[in-house]
This record gives sequence, C-alpha cells and structure tokens, in this order.
Amino acid sequence: MGRMFTYEDYQTTAQWLLSHTKHRPQVAVICGSGLGGLANHLTQAQSFDYSEIPNFPLSTVPGHAGRLVFGFLNGKACVMMQGRFHMNEGYPLWKVTFPVRVFRLLGVDTLVVTNAAGGLNPKFEVGDIMLIRDHINLPGFSGQNPLIGPNDERFGVRFPAMSDAYDRDMRQKAHIAWKQMGEKRELQEGTYVMLAGPNFETVAECRLLQKLGADAVGMSTVPEVIVARHCGLRVFGFSLITNKVVTDYESLEKANHEEVLEAGRQAAQKLEKFVSILMAGIPQPGCAN
Repeated sequence: MGRMFTYEDYQTTAQWLLSHTKHRPQVAVICGSGLGGLANHLTQAQSFDYSEIPNFPLSTVPGHAGRLVFGFLNGKACVMMQGRFHMNEGYPLWKVTFPVRVFRLLGVDTLVVTNAAGGLNPKFEVGDIMLIRDHINLPGFSGQNPLIGPNDERFGVRFPAMSDAYDRDMRQKAHIAWKQMGEKRELQEGTYVMLAGPNFETVAECRLLQKLGADAVGMSTVPEVIVARHCGLRVFGFSLITNKVVTDYESLEKANHEEVLEAGRQAAQKLEKFVSILMAGIPQPGCAN
C-alpha cells in the first residue's frame, strides 16, 4: 500500500507538469471506460504517458489508455485523463484520486467526470446518457473513503458537505445543450451508485440498489468527486448507460466488459459533441463554487 501522499508529493507532480507544458488548464475531464476518444478532439494537444509523470499510478483496465492529454476543447483549456484508476486494480482510494488534487494545483476549477454504467432504472436504454444528480458511496458505508487519514487544510476542511456535489447550473446547461443537439432520446438524470467490483452485480444486489433509489451502477467516479469537492472544484458528471442490469432470475443475459466498450464506441460521437458544447457553458475562471 505504501505511505499516503503528502502535499509536497502533489506539488512535485504539478510542478513537473507545469514545467513540461505551456498549457494552463481550467477544466479537467476524467474519461470512463471506452470514452477516451474525447481527447482526440483537443486542439494544440500535448500528451504524457502516466509512466512519465512523477507519482502517477498506472491504469491497467482495457479501454483506459493511460495518458494525460492537454489542449483546447471548444475554446476551453483542458486536461483529460485517458484512463482512470480503480479500487479493484488494488489501489487505495488516496492513490485513485491522486490526479484530482494535482489538477487543483495546476489551476483547474472544474472537474468533468464520465463513466460507463449499468442501467438500474427500468426506463433507461443502452446508449442513454444520464446526468449525475447525486451519488451513493457504498464503499463509504464500509469505511472506504479517499479523505480518511490526516486532513490537509490547504486542500479543504475536515468535514466537507456533499449535498451539493454536482453543480446545479451545469446540469441545467446540459439539458439546454442536449435540446440543441436534437437527439431522439431524452437526456436522463439520476443517482449513480458505486460498488468496488471487479465482478458485476448479482440479481439480488441489483434489486437492492434499485430499492436504495439508484438509477445507474458503476465501479468508479465517486472517490474523485469527493476529493474534488473537498478541494473546492466545481463538479459535473454523466454516465453512459452501456448495459441494462439483470434483475430477473429467468434472464440468460450476463454483463461483460466487451459490451461496455462496444456501447462506448457506438455512443462516442454523441458524447463527444455533447461535452464539446458544454465546455462553452463552464463559467470563466474566478467564478468557482
């Protein structure tokens, strides 16, 4: 497991990046499984493999390239993670969330989180996009939280609020952007629940999660959001519904990672256009929550 990162570790990584690129991003985007193609739309792009960057963990999951890409998307200075880190890769949560605090030290004020998720809400179809209105941190129920351990006040307070984790103004702008795109399916909105994985859920677990009020389930995102809000970043997120969960014992369907990546490929164009339009709605620096 190793020792937890110190403020100086985050600074070392941020300073290395600032000295190796002229880019000064305002927005950070974490690309979920199969969604890394977003980074191909950046202009004046400059990329670094995670293995080059001091202190950076490595991404080991298929569909996660393991690159940090700087550039501009629809006029906004961005940094994108092509590949995130997961608990189920064996990383402690303070390591999973390491990049978020580095982004804060780079001057980022907005974090956009994306993920591939299973649809718990029976109204959802494969290929739908769900704005994340709220989350349920199930690992947190059993003592897994990225903020556990000594608190560094330079990042944020000991007991941060999470009732406003996902920015309301950005959600409203997202609905407007979606209408502009003229998509047939409506933009969904709901609650994302995180499980540790790596196995997909049992039928009984899916039924329980529906009773808890969750609309989509996945194995990521929540730790990054908690750390982002702790250090004052504006957060906006959405899930691509890549499969419908199995809630019937008679069903012969089984979730698998290949269908997740395939759904990502099919929805890529729609998603990339959506995120690009949304960039214009992010307030100028100095207007963060």
